[in-house]
Amino acid sequence: MTPLIFPIDGKAPKIHDTAFIAPGAVVCGDVEIGANASVWYGCVLRGDENRIVVGAGSNVQDGTIIHVDNPEIGGLPTLIGENALIGHKAMLHGATIHDGGFVGMCATMLDGSVVETGAMLAAGAFLSPRKIVPAGEMWAGMPAKKFRDLKEGEDKMGLMGAAHYVEEARRHRAAIEKETDA
Repeated sequence: MTPLIFPIDGKAPKIHDTAFIAPGAVVCGDVEIGANASVWYGCVLRGDENRIVVGAGSNVQDGTIIHVDNPEIGGLPTLIGENALIGHKAMLHGATIHDGGFVGMCATMLDGSVVETGAMLAAGAFLSPRKIVPAGEMWAGMPAKKFRDLKEGEDKMGLMGAAHYVEEARRHRAAIEKETDA
């Protein structure tokens, strides 16, 4: 099984040679994936209405869905900075994650919402449109609101997790290549 990568309306994904796109992922339309970024098993990145950017070293973990609305109706792109960590089964729609931002498993971010550098959106949180998780804070709940200030070192968890996933992607790529060469 290979990833499904295809253009829509003449806009084709741009994927850096060092990026890892896992088998079973779907990447279509106006999507850009940077160096050493990873998109894991069962993810859908659907840039059919607007653009999606996954910055260098960032990871989009298993089962995550990223979509966007048409800018003609006020839709926003989904922009993920460098070395960001996006947990399993997250849902991002027209959202922004700054460099080193952390989005927990099963979290949802809606149009215009932002997770800043050194900020954390907790697992299962629901970030309403145009809400901003400031640096140094953890937001949680449905709807998400400030839960607490981050403890010393927690603001680096996104960066550390992103570095781990760069190595995981290399391991998985090697294992897949070994199987397909056999």
